[in-house]
Amino acid sequence: MALHYNLAKVYALSDNDPEFVMQIVTLFVTEVPEDLLQIKEGIKKKDHKHAYAFAHKVKPTLDLLGLKVAFEEILQVEAWTKAEGEKKEIKETFKSIKNQVNDAVKELKKDFDL
Repeated sequence: MALHYNLAKVYALSDNDPEFVMQIVTLFVTEVPEDLLQIKEGIKKKDHKHAYAFAHKVKPTLDLLGLKVAFEEILQVEAWTKAEGEKKEIKETFKSIKNQVNDAVKELKKDFDL
């Protein structure tokens, strides 16, 4: 049972095509954790452009998979990059996103036998 994600938008977008849903789930599980590492690296090095690029890339996927809180938080990361904020301002927000994505990935892997 999906506690950490919601595939309603994916099913609506795909006209309930199970192959398409599986592609989206697989992409999320394989790419988003890698993208988060890039955001973390950008934050660590105060490379705001790098962090922004990957936050912007991840944003629609978080929305598509129904990670509402993580989506709102990735918007905060984007705003932080534009304001070129201090590292300490965004660390907890990033940690929250990472935890939500990790929970969703674990659950998706279990639910879809990945």
